[in-house]
Amino acid sequence: MSQPQPPTITPEYFATRFTEIADNIERVIRGKRDIIELALTCLLAEGHLLIEDVPGVGKTMLARSLAASIDGRLQRIQFTPDLLPSDVTGVSIYNPANGAFQFHPGPVFANILHGDEINRASPKTQSALLEVMEERRVTVDGRPQPVPRPFMVIATQNPIDMSGTYPLPEAQLDRFLMRLSVGYPDHASEVSVLMGTATGSGSLVEGLSAVSAAAEIGQLIAFASNIYVAPSLYDYIVELVAATRVAAGVRLGASPRASVALLRAARARAVADSRGYVTPADVKALAVPVLSHRIVLTPEAELRGRTAAEVVEETMAGVPVPQTATVARS
Repeated sequence: MSQPQPPTITPEYFATRFTEIADNIERVIRGKRDIIELALTCLLAEGHLLIEDVPGVGKTMLARSLAASIDGRLQRIQFTPDLLPSDVTGVSIYNPANGAFQFHPGPVFANILHGDEINRASPKTQSALLEVMEERRVTVDGRPQPVPRPFMVIATQNPIDMSGTYPLPEAQLDRFLMRLSVGYPDHASEVSVLMGTATGSGSLVEGLSAVSAAAEIGQLIAFASNIYVAPSLYDYIVELVAATRVAAGVRLGASPRASVALLRAARARAVADSRGYVTPADVKALAVPVLSHRIVLTPEAELRGRTAAEVVEETMAGVPVPQTATVARS
């Protein structure tokens, strides 16, 4: 009996699957469709997500719902000051039976790694994620150990409680493709949450059926990475990112890695909209969540209440936008 052939991926198929996964997650995360779509865009751009918000707004539920929807393996790490790097990556243990060291993988070997309160871990433990977030592998005792694909870190941190926390260094912030804030739900959505959680919110996630598979997500990621980008849009992205480096009140602007991240995210957003090409609207829609956390303001600008998001918005207003007619493949 012949095996069924995998479907041919087209922009229309990609957009359909994107909508189905987002609809599934929205069964748990009510009233936050824009956040769900941004998180899913981040996954399909093969990036990592930092969620900075107050407790109780659904950060953990978002990670669990996303993993359940793609039938991916989810691992959770509760970051604490006494957490060791080996608690994240794994450790080699001597096996007396064969006289050799055997690698025991840590929780980082997952499709979705949920790092809860990442800023509570020491800088040494935080740095254990640097290699795997960039290269999708962990080096232990000089041996590289690849993690599963797809692989995504969803890290959370509380912006209010600063006691016992270690701010994420710029090198680690730069490895997150997006930073999002979930925010409080509107009145109707919060009422809907109350009416639907008589048995607890965890049961809602456990009741989710997978609407995709991790292997298919890998195929969608590969497809999105080849979406057409006009030469004028490459210039636009580079000019936009470069403008953050010279903006008023900025001590450190976005890096070249930010240009790559913005390009990848724009491609995923374009194909999620059933298009086989990127437009300036894709870039502009993603500029704030992709760039703002990579910008370091001067102390004077912070005292004046200036934010990195405002810098990105002002930068976009000052960079000429390519003509729409020139960005589609002819």
